[in-house]
This record gives sequence, structure tokens and C-alpha cells, in this order.
Amino acid sequence: MLEDEVEPHETNKIELREVIVADRTDSDSSRDESSSSDEDQKYERPKIDLPPEYWHIQKLVKYIKTGNQSATVVALCCLKDHDLLDEMNQLAIQDVGGVETLVNLLEGNDLKCKLGTLSVLTQLSQTEDIKKVITNLGGVDLLVKNLSEPARDLQILTAETIHNVAQIKKARKHVRRYGGIPKLVDFLDISETYLQTPADQLTPDEVEIVNIAKAGARALWSLSKSRKNIKIMMKSGCVPLLARLLRSVHIDVVIPTTGTISMCAGDPSYQLAIQTEGMIKDIVKNLTAEDYPVLRQYCAESIFRCAQDPIIRDQVRQFGGLDPLVKMLTNPETKEDAQLKAAVTGAIWKSAVSTANVERLDQLGCVNVLVNILENIDEDERVLSNSVGALCECLKFEHNRETLRRANGIPHLVNLLNYTYPPLLENVPMVLRECAQDEACMRIIEDLDGVRLIWSLLKNDSPAVQANAAWSLVPCIQNATDSGEMVRCFVGGLELIVNLLKSKDNRVLASVCAAIAEIAKDIENLAVITDHEVVPLLVNLVNTDCVELREHLGSAIAYCCAWGSNCKLFGRLGAITPLVQFMSDQDPSVHRTTALALYHLSKNSFNCITMHESGVVPFLLKAVSSTDYALQEAAANCLANIRKLALKAETTHLIRDNDDDDFGDEDDYM
Repeated sequence: MLEDEVEPHETNKIELREVIVADRTDSDSSRDESSSSDEDQKYERPKIDLPPEYWHIQKLVKYIKTGNQSATVVALCCLKDHDLLDEMNQLAIQDVGGVETLVNLLEGNDLKCKLGTLSVLTQLSQTEDIKKVITNLGGVDLLVKNLSEPARDLQILTAETIHNVAQIKKARKHVRRYGGIPKLVDFLDISETYLQTPADQLTPDEVEIVNIAKAGARALWSLSKSRKNIKIMMKSGCVPLLARLLRSVHIDVVIPTTGTISMCAGDPSYQLAIQTEGMIKDIVKNLTAEDYPVLRQYCAESIFRCAQDPIIRDQVRQFGGLDPLVKMLTNPETKEDAQLKAAVTGAIWKSAVSTANVERLDQLGCVNVLVNILENIDEDERVLSNSVGALCECLKFEHNRETLRRANGIPHLVNLLNYTYPPLLENVPMVLRECAQDEACMRIIEDLDGVRLIWSLLKNDSPAVQANAAWSLVPCIQNATDSGEMVRCFVGGLELIVNLLKSKDNRVLASVCAAIAEIAKDIENLAVITDHEVVPLLVNLVNTDCVELREHLGSAIAYCCAWGSNCKLFGRLGAITPLVQFMSDQDPSVHRTTALALYHLSKNSFNCITMHESGVVPFLLKAVSSTDYALQEAAANCLANIRKLALKAETTHLIRDNDDDDFGDEDDYM
């Protein structure tokens, strides 16, 4: 019911609801005192002006309870004629135990009674409270059993009821537990001839078969909200059946099928199956179904979830899927549909991970389209988040940074840093990181005080937001006009980023180490973070197995050696030997930063001794022959420092030996 409509019995509903709450409270308290017969007590209604329908429905429920089979069927038919979605009518049914009675009828053997019962339950089960009641009364088990009945109309109604009830988690669990998923998957197995023949050319019997497939797909659609359920669906062989239904000419079959695929597409095993069964071609084809925005939404969601696979991303482009996606964003009708818009921007985002796709998106003017979305301050946050994610992928190419700057998109991006939606705050720093690679864009970010806003995200509770914010700071500090002074201007900023080294998240630690490596290049900032005990915090991380953290930890240690006794302190706290072990890693990036760290640490004599004892020389000799110039230089310099110390030690030893020989000669002479 719309909010502006006035219901004649609205006052009665409010009073009735208040009485129900009071009655139920009294019933609960009395149940605690005595549990003998309270469960069978029915709510007593006060004598208030209730609508005639209320009493009529209660009479029908009583006929269903006490009448014979014929009377029950007639009462069910009469009950179905009422508006069962009306709150007052639902209360009337619940107050006399009508839901319990309907669930019990599912255990009977009379087909007409079951059909009438399911006709009523299909409507009632669209309400959240009724779904819970049916589930708690054990109705899901009975519904699953009725899926095995041979009557097709009974199967259709049962599957539709499961579709409604399975919107709640407990019901989905019960369907899985009682073996309902394989039965529903079997409903999808119909001849392709029926699927390719228009409805007006089918016989009534064939239409019923198509409706069974439709009902089964709708039920599986609800059940696919559970990860465990989609695993069982795959084991039951649903993927080729869904692929067949996806090619159907019956839109009412294609929509729930696509909805089911969109729910399953996030699972890696389904992504491979979608690719193998060739579903992307049909999904892309349905993107152009302008008369069915819901279908287009589920197609876009399917691409959004499964485009993590590079082959699927290429297939989306090859079958022409990028063109309708961008076109939908410029369609005035799409602009009013937040769900569709979120799905489309998400599909573009994931598709843009591939370079070839970005080239096609550039031809379609996608960057300007996405910037137009950011200009709308009332835009849905999911749409903004996906649009920013897509921009991040596009801006990895230098020409798109210039396109963004000319479209005046940077101010809108900086403004998004003031939002609180976590997925949006994860994406905005990453797109600004790409912008900061361009000097002209960086000047705009500085003028808008964007770096301070990014730095403030380090206080966010989300580790993902913290990590992305720290990553974004790296190019911002590199390309700022006066990075040292800018960083010092943030009150408490250096202490904040150093304290993040206590995080338990490896990605946060890696990104913070990368940022600290840039901060430490300014000697004044290095002095400040040293006072905040950055050295022992970095040493605490040297035993990590995370490759990404090892890479950036090496660079952070290297640049933190330049202040005071930091170099010596790293050695005293035991950082040398674990760093030497980093050189046995397979990642060249780890070798590069570790060699740099070892070079700076080797400026201390005691550290050189520790390195030599830890067996660093073979690793450095191997690194010197590398094709990586930075690795070569760092390894050679470290070897040079170790060798200088060795030569000095040898020279000192020879001098002492000579002195000892001279004294020996004098003793002999004397």
C-alpha cells in the first residue's frame, strides 16, 4: 500500500496491533508461570470495531479446521479470494492458528486440499513474519516432500512457495538439509524445444512444463544466497541446465535464471563453468533487452561478479558487451534506477581490469560518462563506489589522467573523501593514487587539501581503507611540491602512521612501510618518526612470511638508517639475520629492497660482521650478476662495505703482528 493512500480501517489496525502486543506479552508471562495449557490459548480480542473481513476470514479458517475435505477445499478457495497481503487479513489468519492449520494440511493426501493450501501459502509467504512462522512450524520439510508429487500444478505452487520462504536464512538451510536442492534442479531439465518455442505456440501441457522450469529457477534463485547451497546446486548439475534456460525465448524463465547465475557468479568454480558453457554470449545479448530493465540488471550483476576471470573479461568485449554497458549509463531511464546503475558501473569496473577493454571504453568516452556520475551529489553510494573503481582502472593509462583533469573530475573525487561508505572510501584513495602520478593532477589535489583528507582515512576502522589510504600517500609524498613540510603540517600525522605498524593486517603493514620509506627521505621527518620508535616497530616485522610486506619493509628499513644511531639499533635489535633470509625469496622486488636495506645497514661495522656470519656474501654475489641495475648497485655497495671492513681488519691484524714481532726481538736481544 502506498503511503499516500488512506485505508478505511487504519485506526482499527493500529489499535489491533497494540492489543496483539499486549496479549502476547501477557501470554509470555503466564507461560513462564504455568506451561500446562497456555500454548493452546488463542488471543482474545477486545470488543472494538473490526472490519467484517476479519471475522469472515476467521470463520473460513474454522471451516478449514473442522470441515470435511469438500468444505475445506471450498473454504480455501474462498480464503484465496481475499487480499492475503493485507496486514489485517494476515492477523485474522494468525490469531486463530490459521498458518499452523495450513502447514498441517500439507501432510494430507488429498490433491485438491494441497493445491488450495499452497495457493494460499504462496500469497501469505510473501510477508516476512509468515515466512518465519512457516519455517518454525516445520513447513519447509513438508514443502520439500511435496516437490516429489507427480502433479505438475502442485510442483509449481510448491516451488513458488519455497521461492518466497527461502528469502530467510533458516529456510534456506532447511531446504538444503532436507534434500530439496537436487529436486529443484531436476525441474530445470526440460526439452530445449519448449524453451525455443513462443508461448502462444505451445499446448497447455507444454506451457505447464515451461512453468515448472520457471518455478524451479525462482526457487533456486532464492536458495543461491547461500554459499553452501550453490555448491550443492553445482554438484547436482545445475550449470548446463541454467545455460540452456538462459537461451530461452520465454523472458519469465530467463529473468530468474539470470538472477540465479548472478548470485552464483562470484564463486570461482562457477566462473569456470560460465566460461565453459558459453553463457557470456547470451548474457551480453540480454543486456540489450531495453523493455526488461530487471533482466539487464541481473546480466550486469553477473558480469560484475564473474569478470574477475580474465578470459570472461575478454569474452565480454568480444561479444560486444562494453557498448551496451556504457550506453545504459547515458540513458535517462537508467539514471533513475539505482539498482541497475550500480550493476552496470560494477560490470564496467571489473571489465576495465583488462587493457584491451580500457581501450574500447576510451573509444566510448567512458571516463567522461563516469565523471558525470560523480557530479550528482544525490547519487547512490554503491554507484559512486563502482564508478570510482572503474576510473581507477582507466587512470592507469596516462592519457586518461589528462582526460579526467580536463573533465574537472578531481574536485569531485576529493569531495568523496568526506563520505563514510566503506567500499567508496576503499576506492577513492586508489584513484587519487593514480591521479598523483601526474604532476598537473597532483597540483590540483594539493590545492584542494586532498592529501590531508587521505591522511585522515588512516584513522578509519576498516583495514582495507587504511591500507589503500597509505598506498595513496606514497605518490602524493613523492610528487608534492614540498613533501617534507606538507607532512609535518599534519598535526599528529606522523605518530598516527607509525602506530599503524602495530596492525595485524599484512596489507596495512605493507602499505604503511611503503609510506614510511617515502616519509623517511626527509631527514626532519625521519627524526620525528624515530622519536615515535619506528625502528623497534619495523624490527618486529622482520620475521614475516608475506612477500608484499617483505618488499616494502626492506625499503622502510633502508631509508630509516639515515638518522642518528638507527643503523646500529637495527643490528642490535636483531634485524640483520632475518633480512639476509629475505634474499632467498623468489620475488625480484624483495631482492631489490632487501639489498638496499643491507647496503645501508652495512655502513655500521658490527652489522657487516653479522651479515658475513649470516652468509650474506653468496646472495650478494648472485645479485651482482642480476639484470636489475638497482639490485646490482645495492648488492655491490654492500659487498664493498663488507670488503672494506675485512681489509681494515686484515691491516690492523698485520700491524699488531708486526708490533708483537718487534717486541719479541727486543726481548731476545736483551
